Amino acid sequence: MTLDPQVRQKLQGLVTADPVVLFMKGTRSFPQCGFSASLVNILNTLIPKYQTVNVLTDADVRGGMKEFSDWPTFPQLFINGEFVGGADIVKQMFESGDLEKALGTLVAAPKPVKLTVSPRAAQELGTALKDGSPGDVIHLTITGGWEHQLDIGAKEASQVTVETNGVTVQLDRASAAKADGVTIDFIEDATGAGFKIENPNRPSMVREISPPEFKGLMEAGKVKHVYDVRTPGERATAQIAGTVILDDAAMAAIELLPKETPLAFHCHHGGRSRGAADHFLKAGFKTVYNMAGGIDAWSQQVDPSIKRY
Repeated sequence: MTLDPQVRQKLQGLVTADPVVLFMKGTRSFPQCGFSASLVNILNTLIPKYQTVNVLTDADVRGGMKEFSDWPTFPQLFINGEFVGGADIVKQMFESGDLEKALGTLVAAPKPVKLTVSPRAAQELGTALKDGSPGDVIHLTITGGWEHQLDIGAKEASQVTVETNGVTVQLDRASAAKADGVTIDFIEDATGAGFKIENPNRPSMVREISPPEFKGLMEAGKVKHVYDVRTPGERATAQIAGTVILDDAAMAAIELLPKETPLAFHCHHGGRSRGAADHFLKAGFKTVYNMAGGIDAWSQQVDPSIKRY
């Protein structure tokens, strides 16, 4: 479909009205879809000022932009009049640091990040740096899934730099936005040695644990509310002592528990119980476990007397 010349002229004016223009559902202060909200959050992290256009209030803009940019969905981001991409592309660029490079001098100075490296961790990181190249520093990356990665590499001018306990740590902007208050330690115990990174900003997540770990929590009394997310027929075939079937009565009882109460779930192979664990995590419970592999893995790793089916 050919775009009407007057509409094209109008859209051209909009994309060049500001160095950064986001065509979205809603406004910067009130996004009206999750994808638009995610890009607003990203841009707010990097730049103080940008223009938004609410495509829900103008049919010409909503329909015309799909032809103008040859992109079928919203949001759509333009930088210096050039189309950059939609939600997924911009998110990937943000996490890789490419979005910051594209924005150039528009990027605001980063907020200070408080990062703590313990003396023992500093010692181990210093030893690792000796095997690197001159001028190398520690790079901390926090992924979109909140995984923490430590690497050694050259110092980069575009990254956020933190000096702590004699160690230089650099983070890309996406990681720096999630890193305030992070502590890096080095732990040695009976299971081995390695870095331990704690992040107070990490949202609560379902904790996937192995059957032996599941058994250990039950035996230590650390989790007293353990639920079987299977049918009564399955439970009649095989069950783990100390667990309760997750029926309507159990659901109602859980809702009355304090949100600090640890909960644990299992099913046949781990899928159904993961769904139940997610449900109660979203309901506000802080510590929720799911047994990876379910009762089938339990019978293989913990108690072979449990019948497999």
